Amino acid sequence: MDTDRRYCMGCLRTLEEIVAWGQADDEFKRAVWAELPLRRQTIRFDDEEQ
Repeated sequence: MDTDRRYCMGCLRTLEEIVAWGQADDEFKRAVWAELPLRRQTIRFDDEEQ
């Protein structure tokens, strides 16, 4: 987990989203998937150059 943003570093979902995922409807999942590119822009991974 990215402790500052509280996203999983692998899938970029929040802990709450991960827990809800199995029971979530398609609308919820589509909304989360739509957010992921924006979240990715806020995280610099250790192996990325500055």
